[in-house]
Amino acid sequence: MRCKEKLLDVSQPLVMGVLNTTPDSFYSGSRVMQHDAALKQCEKMLLEGASIIDVGGASSRPQAQAVSLEEELQRSVSLIEILVRSFPDAVFSIDTYRAAVARADVGVGASIVNDISGGVLDKDLLPTVAELQVPYILMHMQGSPQTMQKNPTYGDDIVLDITDYFIQKIQQLQQLDIQDIILDVGFGFGKTAVHNFELLRRLREFTVWGYPLLAGVSRKSMIWRTLHGSPETALNGTTALNMIALLQGAKILRVHDVWAARETIALYQQLYPSSVAAE
Repeated sequence: MRCKEKLLDVSQPLVMGVLNTTPDSFYSGSRVMQHDAALKQCEKMLLEGASIIDVGGASSRPQAQAVSLEEELQRSVSLIEILVRSFPDAVFSIDTYRAAVARADVGVGASIVNDISGGVLDKDLLPTVAELQVPYILMHMQGSPQTMQKNPTYGDDIVLDITDYFIQKIQQLQQLDIQDIILDVGFGFGKTAVHNFELLRRLREFTVWGYPLLAGVSRKSMIWRTLHGSPETALNGTTALNMIALLQGAKILRVHDVWAARETIALYQQLYPSSVAAE
């Protein structure tokens, strides 16, 4: 997968480290509001084996308050510029649904656009990604961050519903000549815990298109509510579900704890040296 002038090998599982320049992301350990703290956290994740650093300037947790375009730009652009200058060999993605943010951050060195909305919240985003010619992470979300957890409902089969969504969206992306696509079913984005575990159990069904799958379960409520804990106590559960995601065909683990994810991948690869899990 070509990320501007860099190549990203998605034939083997990779780790995407989360770096949030937000004061209200659901996990406190991912929040880095100052540039010096962000640089240290980025360096730590890269040394631990992250292949991608995902920078976000606006929280997408349930009921998160929307930030202005100006605030999101202020939080993300200068940071990505500093990160790219400090770590020129790293691959950075920008977590945004806004076309102007994607354009500005790719302009200073980001090389992947990670969009929670599938292009729904900003009609200019997908044409902008097509123009920028960078890989695009297509995620499924029901509603918006402000409404998505208010009684999310699906038909008889959530996997079929999201499959239909991906069919329609992939066709739209291909028509725009966006070819480098990563799929994300959107754990926790308009889904109950029952929905989330059903999607994880059947994640392999979404490999049918041949695009790499991203799994983002790290420290989410599907883990800590099940275990009667909190995001801060959910690392062990995250590791367990990350292994299941790998067994179900995930190629990118989006995580807050890079070292633990790299160890999970190493054990998975020892079990399945070809990175193809048993059916």
